[in-house]
Amino acid sequence: MDNKSPIGEARLLQIMGERISQRRLQRNRSQAHLASEAGVSKRTLERVEAGGSIQLSNFIRILRALDLLDGLDALLPEPLPSPLQQLKLQGRQRQRASTVREPEAASEAWTWNDES
Repeated sequence: MDNKSPIGEARLLQIMGERISQRRLQRNRSQAHLASEAGVSKRTLERVEAGGSIQLSNFIRILRALDLLDGLDALLPEPLPSPLQQLKLQGRQRQRASTVREPEAASEAWTWNDES
């Protein structure tokens, strides 16, 4: 099974590093300042911005310091239940509205063909 994508791993790391660098500059942070905020070494931040690989935990720390963690939801969305599981969870749904019935008059009794 071939899992290769049109973008190679090295190019993807380079793109991610460039985006992190751009975001850091948009927030007017030096590498040293962001590294300190993220709790990683300056060398680690330099490596990721240059397109090198780093540990996932350090990558998450950098994303957190840049307020980019929400992007992980788009990258790895929560799995949805299968269609059969969705049907089971859904239960019975109403198909139409019910009619409103007025209460019957309890005090009057009716009789068949009685004209009195």
